[in-house]
Amino acid sequence: MATGLAANVLVTFSPEPVVDLLYGFPVFGLCVMAGLFAADMIARPEPRWLRAADMTPRRIRDYVPRSLTIALAVQAVALLVLLAVAAAMASADSEGRPGRALSVTCPAGTYLLSPWPGSVHAWPILGGLALGTVACALLLRRITARSGDDDQRRIKARAAVGAWGVLVSAPLFAVSATMGLGVLSVPCQGATNGGAISALAVAVLISATTAGHCLCLLLLPQAYVKARS
Repeated sequence: MATGLAANVLVTFSPEPVVDLLYGFPVFGLCVMAGLFAADMIARPEPRWLRAADMTPRRIRDYVPRSLTIALAVQAVALLVLLAVAAAMASADSEGRPGRALSVTCPAGTYLLSPWPGSVHAWPILGGLALGTVACALLLRRITARSGDDDQRRIKARAAVGAWGVLVSAPLFAVSATMGLGVLSVPCQGATNGGAISALAVAVLISATTAGHCLCLLLLPQAYVKARS
């Protein structure tokens, strides 16, 4: 986790602060997963007698937090939908840079509202989400297949899901908040705008809560296992 924070602080991925922040989310999550993989590679399970129970096939779903995993999957789909809608509605900003503003035509005239999460913002999110999903799946497969204590598997699996959750919920918060502020700034408000603002506000609240929960999983995964038992 410290490595992910250090990478975000020391490395600049884009001259634009907003785009650089969007690169920071997947870098943080991937660094956490890399740390978990390295720790799992170094750790050696304690020798013990084989038991009949050890031959029972282990499944990934038996070790991940199911409700959180389902919630993150739903949020990932919502993120993809919002990115597609935002990219389709985006236009060039006042400096002529494509995919950075929202053009709105009202009775009083045409307004150009920015910032807006267009295609230039979608690529780092989509790339990070794809890489993070594959990395998380491979890490969970390794954690589940490795010999050891069930509680240790659950701790590592929850940390892996928490890292993937940051890749999902943090960008969802950023995208929905930016879109919500953009729609809220439209001078000619209507019923459609009101419904969109309400839906985006719900997405902001849920994604912020989920991101905080995922960070708690990364900081104190043992506490969740103890509470479960």
